[in-house]
Amino acid sequence: MRYSSKARGCSAHWFARGRQGFAPLAVVAAALLLHAAPAKSQPAPGQTQHLRVVGGLAGVNQYTRHEEPFWTHELARLSGGRASAEIVPFDRAGIRGQEMLRLVQLGAVPFGTALLTLSSVQDPELAAPDLAGLNPDPASLKRSVAAFRPYLERMIRERYGAELLAVYTYPAQVTFCTKPLASLADLSGRRVRVSGATQSDWVSALGAIPVQTGFAEIVANVRSGNIDCAITGTMSGNTIGLNEVTSHIHTMPINWGVAAFVANGAAWNALPTDMKALLRRELPKLEDAIWVESARETGEGIACNTGAPACSKGRKGSMTEVRETPADAKRRRDILTRNVLPAWLQRCGPQCAQVWKQTVGPTVGVDLP
Repeated sequence: MRYSSKARGCSAHWFARGRQGFAPLAVVAAALLLHAAPAKSQPAPGQTQHLRVVGGLAGVNQYTRHEEPFWTHELARLSGGRASAEIVPFDRAGIRGQEMLRLVQLGAVPFGTALLTLSSVQDPELAAPDLAGLNPDPASLKRSVAAFRPYLERMIRERYGAELLAVYTYPAQVTFCTKPLASLADLSGRRVRVSGATQSDWVSALGAIPVQTGFAEIVANVRSGNIDCAITGTMSGNTIGLNEVTSHIHTMPINWGVAAFVANGAAWNALPTDMKALLRRELPKLEDAIWVESARETGEGIACNTGAPACSKGRKGSMTEVRETPADAKRRRDILTRNVLPAWLQRCGPQCAQVWKQTVGPTVGVDLP
């Protein structure tokens, strides 16, 4: 993980508890606000802009190859030195992902990356475009996100007073296991790491036991025997060495991991017009690059975990690839319509039925149960 000295200092001051444990939202917000610069309606002419950004998951390529370089290097170049930024990944900064949108609303985080799966704990409708079992390939995910995006932009503005600036995605979330399996049916009875409610619904429908575990704790939980399998990104898992402690990888995408990059309304409005125009122009390019790499990394992650020649940037492993069977494909659709979608609607209530009908449902051809 690359940090500038400024970013490290920012992390230490903003999020004092860090890995020691997550502080309550109010405490974190107060600590952040104490170190925030006073808000200004408009900066003085010629004044350099310095932005404070909270990025996505630490250690994965979305952050190290895209988010961090954009904010710490590219922004200064693109702005001709008129802007700079410091960035820290949220999971190494003492922030609970579930609280990101609220912290942005408070102004404690001026610019932040919110994982929709984690944010859906507070706002269940945010799970809609990436429900477990919904998107079996990158093209499907792109269609689902495109259908949901107008609602997402409106909801974030109206509910949190924030601006949606970009939507990122991680590589496909697949299943790593410590013991052999031939199909999804073999997961029955196993303890499986999940990162959110819809993955939990998915795992339960298979007769397995969902275990909510943070990304950074996956390998330790495998080693301790607390989990038998873990759902995470193909390359993300390789990056943290999951291929070294598991033997089989079922490569059917469960979901992907969509993130919204948002700005606090006051922080956004305080930027000069030309700076807002620059970000509106350049952040879609960053978004596109992350989507392209996500699709590429899905395949390369599988290659690296299995030790295939196509692995060029990861650590070559020796895992056994378990590919989707026709029975798995049918079961994916059945679990989505009979378990995942109904459970999501029950958590979310009548409003989500309308959201589904107006956004993702018609796009993917999945009616309400």
